Amino acid sequence: MITLTINGKDVSWDLDPETPLLWALRDQEHLTGTKFGCGIAQCGACTVMLNGMPRRSCVTPISTLEGADVTTIEGMEGAEFDAVQQAWQGLDVPQCGWCQSGQIMSATGLLQFNAAPSDDDIDNVMAGNVCRCATYVRIRQAIHDAAKTLEG
Repeated sequence: MITLTINGKDVSWDLDPETPLLWALRDQEHLTGTKFGCGIAQCGACTVMLNGMPRRSCVTPISTLEGADVTTIEGMEGAEFDAVQQAWQGLDVPQCGWCQSGQIMSATGLLQFNAAPSDDDIDNVMAGNVCRCATYVRIRQAIHDAAKTLEG
């Protein structure tokens, strides 16, 4: 039995300990905002916040999560998240949208630790999030716009 917190709610799972967090979120909690992409932590579509840091859920076995605090795109809130959402909408960043929850999670995580990221900072952090529609220029601009919103 694994007990943890998801989006502020205590949950317990009696699943195979090697079950990836991604599938427990989607199948047990019906939180489908976190997407399956590559299954090997290379595309970032499955990014969630684990104890406040972005983490790839497709390669995170639930056996490592006893007492953890997981936040999915459905449970995100706060100034950085709000600024990122606003910037994403303002620039029409999403095209197909598949990668967007992972992109937004990583962008929010970046702004929580770096309020004024450079292009290199953004490129380094976002390099693990693949967008098959190639909206990288808009993603970078949206992160800069969100940072400007946060500085007031």
